[in-house]
Formats: sequence, structure tokens, C-alpha cells
Amino acid sequence: MPPTTETRGEPSSERFLNRELSLLAFNRRVLHQATDADTPLLERLKFLCISSTNLDEFFEIRVSGLKQRIEVSSAPAGPDGLNPANVLSQIREITGGLVSQQYNLLNNEIIPALEDEGIRFIRREDWNTAQREWLETYFTQEVVPVLSPTTLDPTRPIPRILNKSLNFIVSLTGHDAFGGHCTRAIVQAPRSLPRLIPLPSELSGNDESSTDFVFLSSIIHAFVNHLFLGIEINGCYQFRVTRNSDLYIEDEDVDDLMRALVGELIESRYGAAVRLETAHDCPDELAQYLLRHFQLEQRDLYQVQGPVNLNRLLAVYDLVDSPDLKYADFTPGLPPQLVNANIFSAISAGDILLHHPFESFAPVIDFVYRAANDPDVLAIKQTLYRTTANSPIVESLVYAAKAGKEVTVLIELRARFDEAANIELASKLQQAGAHVVYGVVGYKTHCKMILVVRRERGKLRRYVHLGTGNYHPGTARAYTDYGLFTANTELGEDVHHVFMQLTSLMKTPPLKLLAQSPFNLHHRLIALIERESDIAKAGGNGHIIAKINALVEPEVIQALYDASQAGVLVDLIVRGICCLKPGVPGLSENIRVRSIVGRFLEHTRCYYFHNNSQQELYCSSADWMDRNLFRRIEVMFPILNEKLKQRLIGDLDTYLADNTQAWELLPDGEYRQVLPAEHEQAISAQTTILNQLAERA
Repeated sequence: MPPTTETRGEPSSERFLNRELSLLAFNRRVLHQATDADTPLLERLKFLCISSTNLDEFFEIRVSGLKQRIEVSSAPAGPDGLNPANVLSQIREITGGLVSQQYNLLNNEIIPALEDEGIRFIRREDWNTAQREWLETYFTQEVVPVLSPTTLDPTRPIPRILNKSLNFIVSLTGHDAFGGHCTRAIVQAPRSLPRLIPLPSELSGNDESSTDFVFLSSIIHAFVNHLFLGIEINGCYQFRVTRNSDLYIEDEDVDDLMRALVGELIESRYGAAVRLETAHDCPDELAQYLLRHFQLEQRDLYQVQGPVNLNRLLAVYDLVDSPDLKYADFTPGLPPQLVNANIFSAISAGDILLHHPFESFAPVIDFVYRAANDPDVLAIKQTLYRTTANSPIVESLVYAAKAGKEVTVLIELRARFDEAANIELASKLQQAGAHVVYGVVGYKTHCKMILVVRRERGKLRRYVHLGTGNYHPGTARAYTDYGLFTANTELGEDVHHVFMQLTSLMKTPPLKLLAQSPFNLHHRLIALIERESDIAKAGGNGHIIAKINALVEPEVIQALYDASQAGVLVDLIVRGICCLKPGVPGLSENIRVRSIVGRFLEHTRCYYFHNNSQQELYCSSADWMDRNLFRRIEVMFPILNEKLKQRLIGDLDTYLADNTQAWELLPDGEYRQVLPAEHEQAISAQTTILNQLAERA
């Protein structure tokens, strides 16, 4: 059984950085990519939008969680010594600065630079007569039919406001059709309406090569008087409310998890408000009115000079055909052994490692497709955490089930923000005759596994894919992940036992090569770290390299501190949250922490242990967090092939040598950008690996 909180202990507060503040520091690094003039212009806009989306999710999940803890008086200090009230106070100061930086960057750098490239956002005051006439027609024909303006009075309060939706509060003077006095109204912009409207090319003034856009908010603002005939409009101001979006399902108390989730998803759109954003010129009287209605405090108000949802600008990236303003396109490579080869024969000949997105995700899709169409394949089992709605993998699974193969799919319905999509996929697979399992009560199934059982020469053989990332063709183009194909007998048996456990909930025989949470993965990690400490204490060379997305779990951090004090060199490549303090004398002077933020989202989890030159290397779906090690189903798998092992070690060395997209964590929690020294060669790990794999392919 997984250890309890009590058995894990509580390290002293001086040894920890705060999780929430560390996550905000990561978002600062993402936003920095948007400020970098060396980043292509539309990619800068994309990074700005990503930073906005990240901040939205931070409020929806992290800030809402802190507020709830305060409300229910469950607010003890964390390992870092800060209680939720302390953290919220610091969050407001930091996020206020982040938001100001986002809009300064948009208004003073990115929009002017886009205009220089012929990509313009036409403001209301700059519309010419022809543009205004076209936009007024657009408003009348496309916008008005789906609007439901609501005048506010004692019998008609503010309507329910959807999470992160675009809304307007309108100040009025006059009387309605029934003689009532009008002072305020709400206009909600349905999500069916595009937030950016391209102007026809013939309306682009003297330069027909330009691409001109108008914000939906500008159109509504300009013609809002059409909605309130006979009423004086004193002002119209956009606003947006961010709500608590975490889902709360007590698995033990529901008979049907899917049905319960459907209901909870609907309600979560109207969860407790945690943030109010308004136009910068919204009068204080109206802002305070909204704050009171949504039961928010002054510190929850963010007034911005621009669209209240920056993420909507991401549409420009796809609407504008300007390859020179984007990263150079590339074709993902393919390992030589998979070129024009039967995938089962190729895997039989030896383990195959894929490194996405530098190498194609197509072999993973092909693996399931071939299994579905191969008459010798008897069964396919797979976990699905996130994938696309029209996933080719799901289509192959549906085909296999309809063809009479044994298809078992474990779908995690509670994958955050993908719950609705996964419910739809589960229904589709069930209708095809697949055996669909939703997971384990109290634990999210996060491991990435495919098992194919094939009859060969009268015997059954198992083929396996194990990965660090989701079976999602879209994110496989943007996230770095490893995927291992193997026909190793012991790994196949281990994966078989894990699938049997997930469907039957029964105990498994001891796993030979895999480590699994919530059972022995945490214990195994601690043992591997402690072994390096023992080697160093005995006079050997201890070295640990871990590339993960987050480092939070207290016992793992304590084990790393102990290893540092024993003389072990610890190199950590942590993309996002890191609660460990590196470089503290007497505590962690042998620990270095860096974060890589570049074109691709770093997502690989890879752990290296020197082991007295008997190097061991593992990949996993698990970060070093409490949730992954104790509240999720995860697996850690070894890289056994010596050639592949050396290749992964080379990748880790490349990330440690990066001096263009790396950030070094300082003991106080701040990050310092790593830059090449004078006469030092500039190294980008992502570019280097991309070039290496392109040459190999």
C-alpha cells in the first residue's frame, strides 16, 4: 500500500520552495520567450497566448484551491512555511506584474511589429466608412441573432456568467419599454462567435496585401446602442470571470462515474469565482458592483488594456499564412529499422526508442493499426489519458473490436480539462464492443502503455509500447516525449500483470522490471538515490541526473539533499515546479537545477543513476510529485538496450550543456538565464537533438 502522509515525514521549512510560486516562476520563463526578439514574431505571439492560458489554469485550479482551504479553515502552513493566506498575498503581487508585462508586450512590441508585417488590428476609431458599414452589417446579421442582452433591475439580477466567457457591462440612462428605469445591462458574447474577425481584403485600405482583423469586443462596443433603442449609453466595458474549475467527485459515493462527471462538468462552468478581469477604463463603481456580485475582493480584480482573454489571439497564428514569421517547419524523422518494415518484425529484432517530436509519432499509430488489421493478433490493451477527438488510434481500436479481437481500453475520465472528450471516446469504444474500464477508485490512471498479444508459430508473444507522454498525435508534435517499443519477455509479462490488475483490481505477482505507483515506485526511487549516496560514502563516484516536469515530494527531496551531502553530484532538469533549494551550503551544494523552455514543451521523464559505472536509466510517466507517486497509477520502465541507454545519456548531456534556452534555479527560488560565455559556442538542446535525429533518419 502507498505510504501515508504521516510516514513520509515533514522536512524543515528552510529546505523548501513554495509550489505555487515556483509554478508562477515557470510562467515567467514562458512569457520571456515572447519577449525574445530572436523568436519568430508569430511564435512570440503564441508564447504570449500560452502564458495567458497557463495563468488562467493557475487561477482555475491552484488559486481556487488556496481560497477553498482558507474558507473551510483548512489552512496550515506547507513544508515551505507559508500558509495559504501568505501565498495568496504573494500570488497577487506576482500575477499583477505578469499581467502588466503581458499587455505592455502586446501593445508596445508585438502589435506594432505585426503591423510592420502587414498584420493589423483595426481599432474602432480608425475604421473608415466602408469598414464601418461592413462591420455594422456583420453585427446585425451575425452577432445580434445570438445575443441576449439583459437589463438589470431588482427582479433581473446578473445572469449566470460562464467561466472565462466574454461579457460586457453597459451603463445606461433612460426607461425601458415598460417604463422601468434603466441603469445597467449585461451583454454576453456566446462562445460560438469568433473573437477575431478578418476584414475582407478589399477593405484593407491602400495595402491589399495586409491582413486586417477586428476584435469582436470592438464590434459589440461600437454598435451596442442597437441593442438598447431609446436608451442613452454611458459606457460599455468588457469583463471576464475566472471560476474554480476543479472537479470534485467522491468515487466511493457514486454508482456511475461517467454520469456523475457529466453533471459535475456542467456545474464546473459556474464554479466559485476566483478572478475578475475588466477593461482598464471600466469605472470603479461598475468594477465594485461586479466584485460584490461575484463575492470577490479588490485583490481579485485585474484591469487590462486590451482583450480580456489574450488566448483568443492565438487564432492569428493559424489565420495568417506567413511561414517566415514562424519556426521553420520540419519533417519528424523515422528510425532506420522502421523504414519499409513490418513493425512486429522490427520490434522482434530489438528495442526501438522514439523521441518525439524530433521523431515521428506515426509508428505508434501504425503499431495499433497493424495490430487491429493483423489476423494473428488476438488482443490489444491500452491506456488512454489524453488524445484527440478523431484519434486514428481510437479508430483502430474501434475497428479491432468490431472485427472480434479482444480490445481492452482503460480511459481516465478525470484527465483534467479533457473529461468531456474522454467520456465521448469511452462511449464510442463501448458501442464498438471494446471492454472499457474507467480506472481505479481514488487513483488517476496516468501510465502510458499498449500491449499487443500475437500468435507466432503456435505460441503467444507480447509486444509493448511504453511512453512518457500521451497517445495524442497533436501534442506529439509539440511536446518532447520518449516511447519504447519492445518484445522483451519480462517487460511484456509486467505490462500484462499491470493491465490484469487495472481490470480485476487484484494483486499482481511481483513485477520483475517495472516499478509502479502507488505501490513501489516511490520506494524504488528512494532506494536508487540512496544507493548513489552509499557509493559516494564508500569513495565511489555518485551521479544522478533526472529530467522531469516537477519536483515536489518531500521524501524524494530529502533523499536528494542526503545524496548531495554524501558527495553525489545531482543534476536536475526540471521544466516547471521545483520545491528543492539547490546550492545551499551544507545542504545542497552538489545539486544543480535547470529548466529548459523552448520551441517544444519539455515533457520527457528520464532518470539516470551512475551506479559505480554500471549505469542505469529509466523512463516514466511520473513526475516526482505526491500525486504521481501516491495518488496515480504510473509505471517506471528501464532502458535495457545498451545503445539506446547511451543515446539517452547523450540527450541528457545535451540538455545540461544548453546555454541558450536554459534557466538556472538559485537558492532563493529565482531563475537566472544561462547565456554562453564569451567565445563559447551557443548550444540549444532542442535544436541539437532535432539536427542529430534528422541526420540519423
